[in-house]
Amino acid sequence: MKAHNPRIFCKDGFSISVQARESAYCEPRQDVGPYTKVECGYPSSVPLSERLKEFAELAITDDYTDTVYPYVSVEIVREELELHGGIMEGKLPE
Repeated sequence: MKAHNPRIFCKDGFSISVQARESAYCEPRQDVGPYTKVECGYPSSVPLSERLKEFAELAITDDYTDTVYPYVSVEIVREELELHGGIMEGKLPE
């Protein structure tokens, strides 16, 4: 099984988990990419992108920082990361 992708940290301090592998909510749902959709989760603050917020699983909680975002387009994830100044540490799954 593919290892967890390290948490991504942006230049403004924002961080988020972005995963893609067989056991994640991604496409393709396997251990080999390239991935078109990924699983995001547990951002350090409420996402700035309304497009990303739409994927939040808020059925259990109304806290955007304490939930998973399944099957998010890589384009939307890149948009969010750019809104936070870009990646300082980490990378998107490949």
